[in-house]
Amino acid sequence: MDLDKHNLFQAIPANLNDEFFEVIAGNGDVKIERIVSKGHISPDEGWYDQEQHEWVMVLKGAGELTFENGQVVRLLPGEHINIPAHCKHKVSWTQPDEETVWLAVFYS
Repeated sequence: MDLDKHNLFQAIPANLNDEFFEVIAGNGDVKIERIVSKGHISPDEGWYDQEQHEWVMVLKGAGELTFENGQVVRLLPGEHINIPAHCKHKVSWTQPDEETVWLAVFYS
């Protein structure tokens, strides 16, 4: 068995013109994703409206989520939130001068 070790804070692209998404593990029921933002926000139009629940944690940096009901949640390193399926939300702020590293787990 060949087991590779990885680090969530390494291999971050130098060019972050776009938000970076990387699936790091998963199967048909669960997807674990690393997301790297640097001043990125969701498009003004539309909301994330996902089929699966999403548990998301900020590992480094800071980010802000805005929900369709107007609630705003700021996440700092170590803080996490569970977003139920079809709970409409968007990323409304991330630090512009430092990478924000998110760990997201999508599950049924």
